[in-house]
Amino acid sequence: MRAWAKASVVAMAVVVVAMAGCASQPPVRFHSLLAASSSATAASAPASATPLVVELGPVTVPAAVDQPQWVLRASDDSLRVLEGERWVAPLRDELRAAVMARMAERFNAVDARTQPGPASGWRLRIEVQRFESMLGREAWIEAAWSATSVATPVRTVACTSRLHETAGSDPPSIAAAHRRAVQRLADQIGERLRAMDQSATAVSAC
Repeated sequence: MRAWAKASVVAMAVVVVAMAGCASQPPVRFHSLLAASSSATAASAPASATPLVVELGPVTVPAAVDQPQWVLRASDDSLRVLEGERWVAPLRDELRAAVMARMAERFNAVDARTQPGPASGWRLRIEVQRFESMLGREAWIEAAWSATSVATPVRTVACTSRLHETAGSDPPSIAAAHRRAVQRLADQIGERLRAMDQSATAVSAC
């Protein structure tokens, strides 16, 4: 066999092996924190409700989970990186979108960045300090959030939300648990801002 023919055979063998290796890799599965449809148990805001104008800045997340792959905590407290399980967008963007979507549904919230409302509303900041997925146990979200009114007199509110939801050992169950926790976070924020809108309280903490 000529040298060039041998080289061709070797090259083809390498390609076949590489393709076989790719074929054996499980496909990447993407998840979202955005609910596919409205919760059957959650009451939506009436169409006539006064819009809750919110300017939500970038959401910060812990560095350990600020990556495409999922990071899960096992029962022995070790961490596992699941290459085949990922959020469909960066986690900080998923969190922001999910919070705004829930607040729009429950509190008739308007995103001041895309739909300017009246010269009032709240500048909201969310810092997620803990975002953990525990195999076969639960999903944890701990977030410090604060809001400052746009209109005068200036009013402020600062809170910390600690939320956990039961989760199974499979990725879809864990994603669903995180979706429920994010919805509860948005509900807590929306309820507090609505209460502040209806009172004369200048500073609030929880």
